[in-house]
Amino acid sequence: MRPPVRRLERSTELHRRAGLTAPGGVHSNVRLPGPRVFFDRGQGAWLYGVDGEDYVDYLIGQGPNFLGHAPARVLDAVTEACRDGLIYGGQHELEVEAAEVVCAALGWPDMVRFGASGTEAVQAALRVARAATGRSRVIRFEGHYHGWLDNVLVAPDGDGGWGIASTGQLASHLDDVVTLPWNDAERVAEVLRHDAGRIAAVVMEPVMINAGVIEPRPGYLERVRELCSGYGVVLIFDEVLTGFRLGLGGAAARYGVVPDLATYAKAMAGGWPASALAGRSDLMELFGTGEVNHSGTFNGSVLATAAVKASVEWLRDDPPYLAVAEHGTALMAGIRELGMAHGLPLRVEGLPAAFHVSFGAADVHDYRSLQQLDLGRYERLAEALVDNGIWVAPRGVWYVSASHGPAELDAALTRFGRALAQWRDVAAAPARPSLEARL
Repeated sequence: MRPPVRRLERSTELHRRAGLTAPGGVHSNVRLPGPRVFFDRGQGAWLYGVDGEDYVDYLIGQGPNFLGHAPARVLDAVTEACRDGLIYGGQHELEVEAAEVVCAALGWPDMVRFGASGTEAVQAALRVARAATGRSRVIRFEGHYHGWLDNVLVAPDGDGGWGIASTGQLASHLDDVVTLPWNDAERVAEVLRHDAGRIAAVVMEPVMINAGVIEPRPGYLERVRELCSGYGVVLIFDEVLTGFRLGLGGAAARYGVVPDLATYAKAMAGGWPASALAGRSDLMELFGTGEVNHSGTFNGSVLATAAVKASVEWLRDDPPYLAVAEHGTALMAGIRELGMAHGLPLRVEGLPAAFHVSFGAADVHDYRSLQQLDLGRYERLAEALVDNGIWVAPRGVWYVSASHGPAELDAALTRFGRALAQWRDVAAAPARPSLEARL
């Protein structure tokens, strides 16, 4: 693999043109500002830029490409299915088959409803939880991400609390949201002791991948499960990132804690835009009776359900999880060794399938302790990594896919070492303030 071309002339021109018709030149604020790189294709664990450069990809589309870019089995299934139509405005057999495959793979849910995005699946979960309990308030956690809509998007308010994250967002839409530090079950218990009569749901990422890739403390998920059961509160796992990535059964299976509802997307569909809300039949049937509305023209489309069925069957029949764990473990160790060799305090923590790289040595267990690390310094390093042909995000989360193998490991560590060697003078400069999580 050749090193990246430094003069990104065509990307620069495309960025100029994009800025004329798209705000900021992008179609998602997750990519703003970001490197001005344009791609013309992705294959396996590689991205190829319009100026002839290549990148070993550890962002994998912000997580969806768990099977790699353009996975042939998924593409073949989608292509074959869509020959007979895309949207029927009615039911079709693939919807049934995909739902059966998902429920069987996860093991715990009775039913599933398909949607188009993780954001939408979270909204459906909150609505049905409120309908089932007759309560309005929701407990959520600092640093967790549940979509960009007004009633779930939060950010630090500068006074030690949390509030709106965007101009134009209605603060009143957060009136029924209680934001707590994560990984502290007694804080949850305290709120429930005083306010359980108004709490409909507790929603969380069972592993806080969005910010820091932080695992739950031993016993934390079990204690929150116990509290929710005791107070009649619906426990929702947002498994948009963990689902089908940490194993076929996601975080619920990994940690042995069963939620009442859970949302899935990303790795579930091999890169296709699809999501699912899974859960207990008594909750899910509220949609089926029409008592709770969940609508969407593209829900359960032919293409999406073909992608879901093919992807989950692939993960079930030819599980990549051992290879992903081996690659991620070796990559994390290699990055640590490179940091030590260059005299840089790199911190690499998380899970082999998704981990976090930063600078510092803090004991991190939640969002606030994550801020003790030098996140701004890593943001600058990420720019150097992209310049050297490793595609990663500034916030420090690396994703490992089923398509990453020995060649990608060698390329990543070689390029990482080259980036560190070029970057040391910059790294010694005073650090900028840490970035807030882009929630």
